Amino acid sequence: MAETLPEATPLPMTRPADRPFDPPPELAKTREGHPLSRLLYPDGHVGWLVTSHALARRVLADPRFSSRSELLHIPYPGGLGEKLPPAPPGHLHAMDPPEHTRYRQMLTGRFTVRRMGMLTAQIERFTGEILDAIAKQGPPADLVQAFAYSIPALTICELLGVPAEDHEKFQHEARMMNALDVAPEEVYAAYVAMDKYVRELVVAKRADPTDDLLSDLTKTDLSDEELAGIGTVLLGAGLDTTANMLAIGVFALLRHPAQLAALRDDPGLVDGAVEELLRYLTVVHTNAKTALEDVELDGHLIEAGDTVTISLHAANRDPERFPDPDTLDLGRRAVGHVTFGHGIHQCLGQQLARVEMRVAFRELLSRFPTLRLAVDPDEVPVHVSAVYSAQRLPVTWDEA
Repeated sequence: MAETLPEATPLPMTRPADRPFDPPPELAKTREGHPLSRLLYPDGHVGWLVTSHALARRVLADPRFSSRSELLHIPYPGGLGEKLPPAPPGHLHAMDPPEHTRYRQMLTGRFTVRRMGMLTAQIERFTGEILDAIAKQGPPADLVQAFAYSIPALTICELLGVPAEDHEKFQHEARMMNALDVAPEEVYAAYVAMDKYVRELVVAKRADPTDDLLSDLTKTDLSDEELAGIGTVLLGAGLDTTANMLAIGVFALLRHPAQLAALRDDPGLVDGAVEELLRYLTVVHTNAKTALEDVELDGHLIEAGDTVTISLHAANRDPERFPDPDTLDLGRRAVGHVTFGHGIHQCLGQQLARVEMRVAFRELLSRFPTLRLAVDPDEVPVHVSAVYSAQRLPVTWDEA
């Protein structure tokens, strides 16, 4: 007989004031007692919450759990209560096979470790240019705008083949899409402008292909609508998440000076450091799936139609998988984290994100070895919604 579970409660979102990089403490308590528990969704749905590493990987890899957006109940407090529409063409992250399989097979070979590694030289070049501009301006600087968003925005420009003369406009609209300190109308206007730009770019690439991902995909049977959808997904997935990993990652390093010094003094640690920061921070902290049929999990019956929320952050802090999980240890072998998900929907651009982070962290600490916060740590404005983000990261350094 299955154990009786506590009454369903909403998803906890508030982090400890003195430990901003840690998940809400309620998640650890839930994981210790009931790694599969009941969850009350904002729209009144009573579904499930997974908080252990083992169960997270099991649900993420189980084809009986769907990623279709129209089946999901949104877990975030204060989120939309209404159901989402079906995913538009090309939005493969919110689809199941066979639609997801078709898109994924076309893209997988274009996101291999080797091909993403080939972008390293370009990423190093414009990272150097960005750091040159920061150094020329002199301290202090806001690393969110000057550094964290610029690197992935320019990387996406390279990937999609955005002409050089449009880079500045592209970066501006991309920043506005994710800005938290502007009116909602401005954010929406940026979304409209970016969608229009990507659609026009697809048409241009089909007429006059160049050496980039979009041009390559015009040789497939994908329609312009599908290509625009894929471009939009790559923009959203490859910009906001990577930008926030860079910003929050630097913030975390500055709050852990011994770890920062170790990485600064030995750049060879950067590969492992990136994996540990991905695990420790988990900026995309939550995933959700919906049961397509009745599924027995951890001794409980999940009924068809139930949404299961997976706390990726809690799973990455599971002591059963990562000893002393609440400690940032750049020497840790943090393989197996679920920051990029798991199973058929594992993040397509994860290798590109890794390349960007390796270059960015290494070059930043090399260029500014005395880098430090320009304000009290409590004054760094952080925001937790679907993505954990820093709105500003004021830093300073000693000029030579």
